[in-house]
Amino acid sequence: MEPYQLKKNVWTEQDFDVMGWHDNTIWSMLANIDDYEYLIDLDYIFKWVSPKEEETCFNFWVAPVTMIFENAHDVKINIESPQGYIEIECFHMNNPTLTPNGKFTEHTYRFDCQEGEILLKATGYKMYVRQKPKLLQGQCFDLKERNGVSFGREFNSL
Repeated sequence: MEPYQLKKNVWTEQDFDVMGWHDNTIWSMLANIDDYEYLIDLDYIFKWVSPKEEETCFNFWVAPVTMIFENAHDVKINIESPQGYIEIECFHMNNPTLTPNGKFTEHTYRFDCQEGEILLKATGYKMYVRQKPKLLQGQCFDLKERNGVSFGREFNSL
């Protein structure tokens, strides 16, 4: 099988319509109040690979990424996770409105997760891919494979 060809290392809200969020795993979240950012460390599924004739399960092209919401505020989290992880069902970008100064447009972003909901307002987001996508039998890495939790923005081509 040919390796997945990553189109770019940084994705934004401009790419929202071509991005998919189902079954991505959230590892950690952080509010950077000094820079008005809300950061999410997750394993992003770039492509689902259908099973071949002799196979029964999908494979997945997955990479660890850092998603950074810019000028983030009004963060609301309602999560109950008995298993200890958060799995995204879908992601919404709604309600475009002008910021109080009238200079920017912000949206309400909502992660519908198997375990609850994450809601916030922000003027946009950037998703930094930290490694080349790898073909996995599961939908996420284990902690060691992804080199732990990170909010890095650098791409490591190894």
